[in-house]
Amino acid sequence: MEVNILDFEKAQKIFERHLETERLRSGQTLRAYSSDLRDFRDFLEKAPHNAGIKNVARIDRNCVRAFLAGKFGKIARTSVGRKLAAIRSFFRFLVREGVLTANPAASITAPKKEKPLPRSLNVDEVGRFFSRNAEALSRDMAIFELLYSSGLRVGELVSISVNDIDMENGWVRVVGKGSKERYVPVGEKALDAIRKYIPTRQAMELSGNMSQSKGKLFLNLRGGPLTDRSVRRILKSLLLNAGIFRDASPHCFRHSFATHLLQGGADLRSIQELLGHTNLSTTQRYTKVDLGKLMEVYDRSHPRSGFTEGK
Repeated sequence: MEVNILDFEKAQKIFERHLETERLRSGQTLRAYSSDLRDFRDFLEKAPHNAGIKNVARIDRNCVRAFLAGKFGKIARTSVGRKLAAIRSFFRFLVREGVLTANPAASITAPKKEKPLPRSLNVDEVGRFFSRNAEALSRDMAIFELLYSSGLRVGELVSISVNDIDMENGWVRVVGKGSKERYVPVGEKALDAIRKYIPTRQAMELSGNMSQSKGKLFLNLRGGPLTDRSVRRILKSLLLNAGIFRDASPHCFRHSFATHLLQGGADLRSIQELLGHTNLSTTQRYTKVDLGKLMEVYDRSHPRSGFTEGK
C-alpha cells in the first residue's frame, strides 16, 4: 500500500480487497468486516468530539474505546467483540503495510462473553413431566428420574454401568469432567424407576450382542449403549407429551435439581459437591433463585429485616 493513503474509506477498500484476493475470505466474512468498519468510520465522522476524523493516522486508542463503549447495552457482547476484531485486523494490516507505526486497538481486550443460564423446569413442570409420561418406556422414565434425582450431566448418565448403581444404599458412582469420581445419592422414585427398567434392560441386552452393551445401564433398542444424542431426542418427545412447549435439553434437569435443592434450603457447598463443580462460582450460576424467594428468606431470617409475624 502506498504510504500516502491515509483516508479511512480508501484504506478500508484496499484492506477489503486484501481479504478477498489474498486471504480468500468468504463473502459473508467480507460483508461482516465491511459493515463493522463502516460503522466505526461513521462514528468517527459524526461524533462531535472527533471533529470528523477521516485520517487513519489520527485514530488513537481512545477513539476505539469510545466507539465500543457506545455499543454496550445496545448490542450483544459477542457483536461488540466482533467489531473490535474487525478494527484490530484493519489496523494490523495498516501497520504491516507501513501506513501506521502502531495498532491503536492492539491493547484493547474483548468483552467477556455472556454465559446464559441453563434453562430449568419449575416444580410443577417436573411433576407434570413425570405424571403425564407415566406410561412411557420404563427406560425413559428411569433416565429422567435419575437425571433429576442426582443432578447428573447427560454424558455422565450414559456412561454409568450397572455396577455403578448401589440399589440397596441408594448411591450412584459417577465419573465427571477431568475423570473426577464422585458418589451421588439417588432418590427412592429414581430407584423404583430403575428397578422397573432392569427387566427391560435385560431383554434389550439379550436381543442384541451382549458384548455391545459393555455393561452400561442404559441401552438402546438394539442392545448397545445409549448416546447423549438419543437422550435429547427422547426428551423432546416426552416434553411434548407432557404439554411443555419450550425448548429444553437434558441439562435442564441438572439445573432444576440444583435450583430446587437450593429453594428447599440446601447450602451451596453441598450442592457444589453433588454437582461435581470445582469452583463455587460455577454452582452459583447453576442455582439462580428468583428475587422474591431471596427476599422472603431474608425477611424471615435477618434479625434487622423489619419483618414480624402477622405483619
